[in-house]
Amino acid sequence: MTRRFIAVDWGTTNRRAYVIEDGVVTHTDRDATGILSVPAGGFAAEAAALRERMGGGPMLLAGMVGSNRGWIDAGYVPCPATLETLAAAVARPAPGIAIVPGVKTLEQGRADVMRGEEVQLLGATATGMAPADGLLCQPGTHCKWARMAGGAIDGFATAMTGELFALLRDHALIGAAMTGGVADGTAFRDGVARSAEGDLAAALFGVRPASLLGLRDDADAASYVSGLLIGADCRAQALPGEQVHLLADPTLGALYAAALRTIGAVPVTLDSHDAFVAGIVRLEELIA
Repeated sequence: MTRRFIAVDWGTTNRRAYVIEDGVVTHTDRDATGILSVPAGGFAAEAAALRERMGGGPMLLAGMVGSNRGWIDAGYVPCPATLETLAAAVARPAPGIAIVPGVKTLEQGRADVMRGEEVQLLGATATGMAPADGLLCQPGTHCKWARMAGGAIDGFATAMTGELFALLRDHALIGAAMTGGVADGTAFRDGVARSAEGDLAAALFGVRPASLLGLRDDADAASYVSGLLIGADCRAQALPGEQVHLLADPTLGALYAAALRTIGAVPVTLDSHDAFVAGIVRLEELIA
């Protein structure tokens, strides 16, 4: 008998759905119906409409849909987290629908949480895309750095790298100079190199006098700031010579790979969508 289900990576601003049959994706759909666009009490109807559009069947949801701002709060499992501990703690808001919990960590008074990324991380290690022991990075608005041990999420840290860039560009004094796009080039690499000095706040303000005094073209300012932030992020988590597996889209993944190489680490780029599918298939097998 064919094993068929609908997997949904349901985030804050968008969602991606997959029809998976016998472990193989046969159809995908993406839209802008993130959790923030669903009215209070509207998740059951929204899930039902998506299920009908995808041809029916059981659904396994991951991501912010299981947060305290989503359909229901699916909670968090502690580190070390595995596919088995996630499967044992799924929430069931409606018949035929399950939601994957997030993961939490508390080390020396420092707390952190993730929701959605855990499926990619564990999918990557479970299928051999990434090693069972090592450092994985998921660049984004809130960049995740996860230490894997024995195939489990042993600990992790979240950096607000992408969000800080957006705040600086849109609301800070230096934002007036950040008129260009971001690309890997001289300005970006200069920012990564400057991040080694450890005074990020001062380095960021330096964008302002560089613009006023004509020391840097404003078209390069955004790339420089991105290099500062990503460089500082990478230096805080990765060691020279260390291999880092990146689960990212090609554009952002290329920037992190360039920064990691600059600090002496060894980046390995993986397909984040393949990792999600691998993880969600294993979870469906465990809870079926």
